Amino acid sequence: MFSPLIDELMQALRCLPGVGPKSAQRMAMQLLEHDRGGATRLADCLSRAVEGVARCQRCRTLTEQPLCGVCSNERRDNTLLCVVETPADVLAIEQAGSYQGKYFVLLGHLSPIDGVGPEDIGIDQLMTLLDAEPVSEIILATNPTVEGEATAYYISERARRAGITVSRIAHGVPLGGELEYIDGGTLAHAFSSRRTL
Repeated sequence: MFSPLIDELMQALRCLPGVGPKSAQRMAMQLLEHDRGGATRLADCLSRAVEGVARCQRCRTLTEQPLCGVCSNERRDNTLLCVVETPADVLAIEQAGSYQGKYFVLLGHLSPIDGVGPEDIGIDQLMTLLDAEPVSEIILATNPTVEGEATAYYISERARRAGITVSRIAHGVPLGGELEYIDGGTLAHAFSSRRTL
C-alpha cells in the first residue's frame, strides 16, 4: 500500500519499545506530512548519537567521553557504589537527586534459562573495580524481579567475601499509596523488608 521508503521507515520505527504497526504508521505520517524539519533533526541527532555515544570506561553507562560525568566528578563519594541493571536506572536515580555515590551498570541481569551468566553482565569487571577502588558499601539496585533478586544475591555473596558491606534498596508500598490497592507480592515484600524505627 505504501511506497518502499515509507514501509522501510515504518519498519525502522517499530524497533522502539511499545511501537506497533499503527504507532509506527502514525509517527511516519506525522514526520513526513507535518514535520519534515523535525524528521531531519531526528535523523541527524540519531546519527550523531550512534556515532558519538559509547560506554563509560569505569561504570559502563552511556556517555560521549571516556569517563561519564558521575565518574569524573571528584565530589562524588568513592566509597559508595550503586549497582544497577541499565543506564536508564542511573538516570532515574540521578533525577531523584539524593544519591551522591558512584555507579556500576551491569547491562542486564542473571538469567540461566536464557544463557546469561555472571561473565555476560560484567560481574568480573565489577569485582576488579571493587579491588581497585576504596568502595566500602555496595548498594544493590537491581529490579525486584526473580532475575533481579538472583543477581543481587549473587553479587552480595561475592562482595561479602571481599569484605564489603552490601545493602539493597527498599521495595514495597510506594509513598502516598493506599494498602487496599497494593498487590499481595508487594505487601509481602514490604513486610519482610521492614525496619525498626
